[in-house]
Amino acid sequence: MILGIGTDLANIERIERTLARFGDRFRNRVFTETEQTKAERRKDVAGTYAKRWAAKEACSKALGTGLRMGIAWKDMAVTNLHTGQPVMAVTGWAQERLESMTPPGYEAIIHVTLTDDHPWAQAFVVIEARPIQS
Repeated sequence: MILGIGTDLANIERIERTLARFGDRFRNRVFTETEQTKAERRKDVAGTYAKRWAAKEACSKALGTGLRMGIAWKDMAVTNLHTGQPVMAVTGWAQERLESMTPPGYEAIIHVTLTDDHPWAQAFVVIEARPIQS
């Protein structure tokens, strides 16, 4: 069953300007160390950050809160499987929210997909509840 769906569209050039203006202050407020390491290794640094920004926004929408009610940017983190597939992990208040919306006897799975076509970066997040197999 679907528990939540979220999407976001981020302007890569806006993220690039924000990085230039606020630098580490912005990076450290919004992105985990792992996300920063990944982005800084990429040719398109701003595009990588923009996709992750969009994913965090989309995840907060899928959680049904947006970025309010105590959710922190770093409570949502995008990493990649060895295949390159993006995955979303939640901690802190985002994890608490996810647990509260997951019915008993189910496990929550967060699906995320990212794309970009300069100057836009886009993310979709779907939160699915699957019955726990016994």
